[in-house]
Amino acid sequence: MLELRPDCECCGRELSPQSTEAFICSFECTFCSECVTGILKGCCPNCQGELVRRPVRPDAALLKYPAATRRYYSAKPTVSEE
Repeated sequence: MLELRPDCECCGRELSPQSTEAFICSFECTFCSECVTGILKGCCPNCQGELVRRPVRPDAALLKYPAATRRYYSAKPTVSEE
C-alpha cells in the first residue's frame, strides 16, 4: 500500500492524496512536478531511480486506508552531478 506522503521532499510543497502533481520513485520518495522537471531532472536524489506520477487513491479507499502524515522534507536535497 502506497503511503501517499503529504509533501515534496525537495521544496516542502503540500501534496494532497488527490494531487496529480506528485511524483514518486520505487521507494516512495515523493516530489512535486516542479522539482521533478527542474532541479531533479526526473531522477530521485536519494536512490537515483526514475520518478513517475503517483497514482490517486479514490476517496472511498482513503477512508479505509488514509494517506500518511509523516513529512520527509529536506531543505538540502542531494542531486546527482552526473
